[in-house]
Amino acid sequence: MAGRLIAGGRLVTAEGVVDDGWLLVEDGYISALGSGERPRADETVDAGGAWVVPGFVDIHCHGGGGEPFMSTDPARARVAVDTHAKHGTTTLLASLVSRPVEELVNQIAALRELVEDGLLAGVHLEGPFLSAARCGAHDPNILRAPAADAVERLLDAGKGAVRMVTIAPELENSVNAVRQLIDGGSLAAIGHTDATEAQVMPAVDAGATVATHLFNGMRPLHHREPGPIGALLDDERVTVELICDLVHLSPTIVRLAAKHAGLGRTVLVTDAIAAAGVGDGSYDIGGLEVVVKDGVPTLAGGTSLAGSTLTMDVAFRNLVQGCGLSVPEAVAATSTRPAALLGLADATGKLAKGLNADLVLLDAGLHVNSVMRRGSWVG
Repeated sequence: MAGRLIAGGRLVTAEGVVDDGWLLVEDGYISALGSGERPRADETVDAGGAWVVPGFVDIHCHGGGGEPFMSTDPARARVAVDTHAKHGTTTLLASLVSRPVEELVNQIAALRELVEDGLLAGVHLEGPFLSAARCGAHDPNILRAPAADAVERLLDAGKGAVRMVTIAPELENSVNAVRQLIDGGSLAAIGHTDATEAQVMPAVDAGATVATHLFNGMRPLHHREPGPIGALLDDERVTVELICDLVHLSPTIVRLAAKHAGLGRTVLVTDAIAAAGVGDGSYDIGGLEVVVKDGVPTLAGGTSLAGSTLTMDVAFRNLVQGCGLSVPEAVAATSTRPAALLGLADATGKLAKGLNADLVLLDAGLHVNSVMRRGSWVG
């Protein structure tokens, strides 16, 4: 048997951890895996006892490597994709911040090239259908209700590339927009909202299935008014995004949310901006100046968080070392569940025969040793 054999690793599979395991890669796919006697291969890579986990799946990322996804230059977007790939992200949604619909149409069209090439799994629109009361790092002057014609223009621009759209459910026509998005092949997410629980539930009943970075950009949880946090976290139909940089959320909150939602409903995201992989400095997000200091982005002149500089390998490590969850639980939150959410469970997100050879080798401290995407080493 030919191919590339990765041997001597701790494989994290759906069935559990396989110590001293091996994995055979042929033609970009996992053709076999197991432990014990190893098959012959053209090349053998000694994993040296490293963790072997599925490639990370990030469904909320605005850029990296100094480049934002909101550029209309596909070459700049490729820099961001490559930056996150070196940190283990093998499947990625490009997130766009709130801009006028015409600008978003042009940005989506530019990113569609990367979707068609397989470098991106799709586009996520975080705005402009958000609440001005919880706008965060979005220009409040651009925010608007999700009118049917605007939603249609954005979906048409993607030609199937728009995979998720975040909406504040208290806005006019939001419930109809949720249905329109689902009919157009997109996930409907709830976020940047000041809604009450009573305003959230009709959108969930209409088919909204994702909570955009739960806790952040939302009316706070209150014991007499659960608001979006309580409603979304407690609803079995909703998958919750958590920004696990330990800045947006404390370890206790991450742990509480992940334990309540469980493996089937928890997804770690980066919400990374162009500064990811670069460092401190001044950046632009949707026309707003953002200052990154000590790795934390905030709106210039204020304290409002403006995305992150997080990469998925750090999020993975934070969940285990900072929040006390297990490596298999971290795999579920960074790979298996987000892949399933995007409808890609038969392609990626697990170490299993027949799936893409998307994988990350992590040392004992959970730092990246190497990354493979569709059978080729990254970097």
